[in-house]
Amino acid sequence: MTMMHSPPHPGEVLKELYLEPLNLTITEAAKGLQIARKTLSMLVNCHAGVSAEMALKLAKAFNTTPESWLNMQQQYSLWESERAVDTSQIRTFSWPHNENEHRA
Repeated sequence: MTMMHSPPHPGEVLKELYLEPLNLTITEAAKGLQIARKTLSMLVNCHAGVSAEMALKLAKAFNTTPESWLNMQQQYSLWESERAVDTSQIRTFSWPHNENEHRA
C-alpha cells in the first residue's frame, strides 16, 4: 500500500490540535508535562519522536491514550523508512509448503 501524503508527525498534531487551540506555549506545556522545554520544542518542530514515556505524559495531559501517540509515531516512522530504505536486494524467505503443518 502506497500513501501519497505523509502521515502527520505527532509533533504537528500536538501543536495544531492541542497547543494552539489551548493557547499553550511550549514553555507552559513543557512545565505541565514535567519535561525540558527543549525536549518539547524538538517534538513540536518534528526533530524528535514520541517515546513510550512521552506518550504516557501526553495522554495524561491531553486526555488521550498513549497508544494514539505511539501509533502516530509508528505510522510516521514507517512512512519515512519506506522512502529511505532500499529493500530491493533483501532476500525473501519462505516456509516450505506442507499441508499437514500449520504455523501461527
